[in-house]
Amino acid sequence: MDPSALKSAELEQLLNQEKERAMVNEVVAKLTSSCWDKCVTGTPGSKFSSSESNCLSYCAQRYMEMSMIIMKRFQSMH
Repeated sequence: MDPSALKSAELEQLLNQEKERAMVNEVVAKLTSSCWDKCVTGTPGSKFSSSESNCLSYCAQRYMEMSMIIMKRFQSMH
């Protein structure tokens, strides 16, 4: 096997892994920003109130569910 082909395949795999990592980081940042703005209305204390905690949990679940629906929709289009 051609050594340059192997290195090229390894490089491509590494680049794909980094792209996936970047996408995950982007989703987490958007989720955090979106849910924080929606659920934390006052100055945060040392811990969240029960309503803030419930809101953040529900918001994160809905965000992830919608992200999965959108991803599946895009995959079915290709």
